[in-house]
Order: sequence, then C-alpha cells, then structure tokens
Amino acid sequence: MTKSAPVKKATAKKAAVKKASSAVKKSAPVKKAVVAPKKATAAVKGAPAAQPVAKPPKDESRTALVRRARRINRELAEVYPYAHPELDFDNPFQLVIATVLSAQTTDLRVNQTTPALFAKYPTPEDLAAANPEEVEEILRPTGFFRAKTKSVMGLSKALVGQFGGEVPGRLEDLVKLPGVGRKTAFVVLGNAFGRPGITVDTHFQRLVRRWQWTDQTDPDKIEAAVGALFPKSDWTDLSHHVIWHGRRICHARKPACGACPIAPLCPAYGEGETDPEKAKKLLKYEKGGFPGQRLKPPQSYIDAGGKPAPPLGA
Repeated sequence: MTKSAPVKKATAKKAAVKKASSAVKKSAPVKKAVVAPKKATAAVKGAPAAQPVAKPPKDESRTALVRRARRINRELAEVYPYAHPELDFDNPFQLVIATVLSAQTTDLRVNQTTPALFAKYPTPEDLAAANPEEVEEILRPTGFFRAKTKSVMGLSKALVGQFGGEVPGRLEDLVKLPGVGRKTAFVVLGNAFGRPGITVDTHFQRLVRRWQWTDQTDPDKIEAAVGALFPKSDWTDLSHHVIWHGRRICHARKPACGACPIAPLCPAYGEGETDPEKAKKLLKYEKGGFPGQRLKPPQSYIDAGGKPAPPLGA
C-alpha cells in the first residue's frame, strides 16, 4: 500500500506534463498559406476571391500537362480576345522588315519608325536601291541602326533577286533571307499568310518555362515541345496570347502575380507581387490604362478600350 502511492503520483505528474505539452502545440502559430486570385480579371478590377495555389506535381502526367496548358491558353483568350501582332504592317513586305527591325528594341519603337521608312521605300526594289546612309538615319531610333540597315537592304535585294520582289509564303524560303530566322518566319507566315506558327520570342520563352510546359532553353526545341501540346490551328493565336501576357502582366523582373488570370494554374505563382492592389500598379499597356504598341491597331482592340501608341516624337 505504502509503495503504490508514489507510483500513482508519478503517473499523474506525467499525464499533466503531456497535457501541457499538447496545449502548447495547439497554440503554436500556423504558417499562413500563399493564396492566389481565383480569377485574374477580378484582381484587376478589385479584391479577388482567393484559393490555395495547387502547384502541378513533379510527376505531372503528359495528359495532365496538356490539359493544364490548353486551359491556360483558353483563360488567356478570354482576357485578350483582341490579341494581335503588335507590329504595324499593311503587307507581307512591311511585316518582314518590321519584324527584323524589332530585334533588341520594342515593337512600339519600330512602329514609330517604320512609317517614314515605308513612305520613302514602299517596295523591296526601292529599299534594295536605297542610299544606306539615308536608311541608317531613318532607323537610328531603333538602335543598332547600321547593322539593321544592312539586314533590311540585304533582305530586300534577296527578295528582288530570288523571289521577284515578293515575300515567299513558305518557311524553307523565308529562312533563306538575310536576317530571317524561324521566329521571324513564323511571325510572317502566321500573320501575313494565315499559316500556323509558334513565335518563340523572349516573352514566350520565359512564360512557358515558368508554367513548366518545357524546361528547354533552345528556341527550336521550345517550339517543338510547346507545339506538341496544342493543335496546329492554335499555334498563331497561342503565340499572341502568351506574348501579350508576358508584356502586360507576367513581366521578367517583377510579374504582377496578384493580378494574373491564370495564377491558380501557375507553378511560379509568388515569384512576383501577390498583393492585388500593388500588382495592379505593375500592369502595362491597356491593362494599366496605357497605350498599346501599335499606331494603327485593329478596330477590335480599340473597341475593347485599347489606345493607339503615340507617333515618334509625340
């Protein structure tokens, strides 16, 4: 009897310690989960409804990847129903020249510069026979104007000498032209000839890797990997949707995650600003109330509230 009392006392003491420990664990602060807006358009207009971001698993199946990629494209098509090439052009010749000039500068700067170029040299024959110094002076605002002058004049001479002054409508012919690679060729094919193509520019490369559509870094391999996820008929519009999103919301240095329409589908959500109000301040072009890239945008863009860019010097 005298020996069992201490045993009961010790047991009670252990129970009390265990209970106290459990209470401490329950009262410990819980780490708050990062949430993303359910709909991007809500984030742009006001406070969004939020839900946890479901990052794609590392072992995401091919079928799941295709479904997620196509859903992202559908979401972007709703946000940018008026997406279009952001270079001003009236014919295939103007488009191929403008695309070559867009290297290492903005489409806006090209659009502000090409009216004077095409007014003076409206055809490949005119540009091929131009005075290089006069062309350089017109192209100076685009940067690297000497190299670009050689490219566009060489391209024009090739069009005159090899294709009768007409821009060819086949990939294998376009890539033979000076300064024209696959990216430029697909811009021309998709937007001047209506032939599907994927335009792998810097925005496209950045976004498809953020979305884990591919981990490739070579543009040709990115083109092949992404092209395999979509029907060929989607390729041109897909390029517009991705590039528009990269320019307006999913920026290179500080993406506006809190204003993103596809945040719940994005594995990279949280790399940028997640606060909706702060994210809205990062928006560019029409999403932020600023003019777009084109001096002469399509009427559908104007009807949707888009604004033409100002002319050079304005």
